Amino acid sequence: METFDPTEHIRGLHELVAGSADIKAILDGLTRFASTAISQASGARIDCAVTLRRRKRTATVAGSSEKAVHLDHIEQTLKEGPCLEALDKGRPVLLADVETDIDWPEYSRLLAAEGVHSALGVPMMLGETSEAVLNFFAPAPGLFTEDVIREATDFADVAGSTLRLAIRIEATEQLNTDLKAAMASRTVIDLACGVIMAQNRCGHDEAFQLLTTASSHRNQKLRVVAEEIVERVTGSSDGKLNFED
Repeated sequence: METFDPTEHIRGLHELVAGSADIKAILDGLTRFASTAISQASGARIDCAVTLRRRKRTATVAGSSEKAVHLDHIEQTLKEGPCLEALDKGRPVLLADVETDIDWPEYSRLLAAEGVHSALGVPMMLGETSEAVLNFFAPAPGLFTEDVIREATDFADVAGSTLRLAIRIEATEQLNTDLKAAMASRTVIDLACGVIMAQNRCGHDEAFQLLTTASSHRNQKLRVVAEEIVERVTGSSDGKLNFED
């Protein structure tokens, strides 16, 4: 069994984050690293999937192979299995042998039909707003020894720190995007208020109230109404705008 080398994996995982701002692509790469690490540790081909859940977002699932994603989907559909229990309990959970397991009989039956005879769920600690779990699948029982489980846990610790960084970067980029959109929206609203002030000889507060009233009457967002006003002024129409619609 090869010894877990955190330095090698930290370097590779950080390169994933540096090379992509897309969480799905990072998760795909992460599961490939995980599959390679645990395959080397166990001496057999181990597939790996990961499920990431974040507040107010749909779950993101990735895998080292299409088969891994499919196997993960089975557990998510049944809503039971070692992966989900690991996420709930915050520690690794082993399905040692699908032929003898009594905890998840239906899940075990479906895994056996796919040629999988053992599974291991290992959670990653991501903080209060996110949670993720690695799901490892083995072709035979007995491959997830105590040493291999320790290797998987060590990998999850390293991968968890990398994933936390990737999530923070994505959140920062999303915040920047939202701020830019908010600034653009505020700009067009201010422009529309300027048009209303000029055409109705009123102050900014009254112009904004007229704009808000038009938004409510038309059941359109304030920004959309403002854009229409600005487009009409910058186009061929020079008639007075109607706020009674």
